Amino acid sequence: MAAACAFAIAGLYYNQPLLPLISLTFGTGDYVTSLVVTLGQLGYALGLLLFVPIGDRFDRKRLILILLLTNTAGLAACAFAPSFTLFALATFVAGITTVTPQIIIPTLTGNAAPQQRGRTVGILMGGMSLGLLLGRTLSGVVGDMAGWRSVFAFAMVSNFLLVAVVWRYLPFTAPTPDLSYLRLMRSLWKLFTGQPVLRAACATGFLAFAASSAIWATLASLLSQAPYHLGANIAGMFGLVGIASMFAAPLMGRITDRFGARAMIGLWSMAGTIAFVFVAFAGSALWALILGVALIDIGYRGVLIANQTRIYPLQAGAHSRLNTIFMTCVFLGGAAGSACGAAAAAHWSWTGLALAGGGFAALGFMVSMRRPS
Repeated sequence: MAAACAFAIAGLYYNQPLLPLISLTFGTGDYVTSLVVTLGQLGYALGLLLFVPIGDRFDRKRLILILLLTNTAGLAACAFAPSFTLFALATFVAGITTVTPQIIIPTLTGNAAPQQRGRTVGILMGGMSLGLLLGRTLSGVVGDMAGWRSVFAFAMVSNFLLVAVVWRYLPFTAPTPDLSYLRLMRSLWKLFTGQPVLRAACATGFLAFAASSAIWATLASLLSQAPYHLGANIAGMFGLVGIASMFAAPLMGRITDRFGARAMIGLWSMAGTIAFVFVAFAGSALWALILGVALIDIGYRGVLIANQTRIYPLQAGAHSRLNTIFMTCVFLGGAAGSACGAAAAAHWSWTGLALAGGGFAALGFMVSMRRPS
């Protein structure tokens, strides 16, 4: 299931190293092209809100299979889109239906023993880190060699393999037909207002992913400019820094089990803030950019794991809905960070990016210091 999470989430990140190539194909500017990243994250947030709660009412395996097949159609539309408008629309459709990992994670984590919950989240999040690595690195290399459309064609094929994996390995979950979809949606607000810990997790998750998305939505475009003039393949190689968070994710889960989620959220938020200090010097020092990107990725992943560890025990039978609320806020933060980071980078290059992303990370640290109330 960690492997399934990896390949499913990769589809959301394939476009990030390819933005300069997509811009050349459709004749759009860097800022306009970067908005497809924001659009995909907004679609993902909407998919979380609309589809993930259904996992508390219907068999999650069947729901995931339907979403994967629809996602395949969206990726096909991306691969063959004749215009930027249609490509952006297809990106939105693909984003809405890329939410299958957020159904898999609460399915397995909710059934884990309390002393194993952080480790379970860590293993599954390690799979998602691999997906980010795959999405960013592979797409940059393949896109530079065979064109950006070939990347989305590859994603179509991998989705059919995912269908087989989910069919074979995901456990069956008993549906609860007495809970209507309308009641499910109304219960989201009740959960949000009634759970202070959930609200705190939503706030820090929003800000952590805003900081992370600020750099990933702009990295390929900034690297293509002076003084680097690097192509999509090199921009994609920056995804290799995700190896650190991929291998660290299970360890992060165990540390969270030992020291508590709140302390870890503060620690990883501070790491993200420090990371953007290095990003500020990226225009003249490539090593500073590499170190900054690695710290940003580790910081975001640590905040996410710690938050997911503390929200799942809040209410039995509501794991999908708790995850829906949390991850919707996270990806709304991603959309906000992508838009703000792209705008800041367009005006002030690396310095603007550092101020935008570092501001989100620093605010996340301050929020983490407050006790939920």
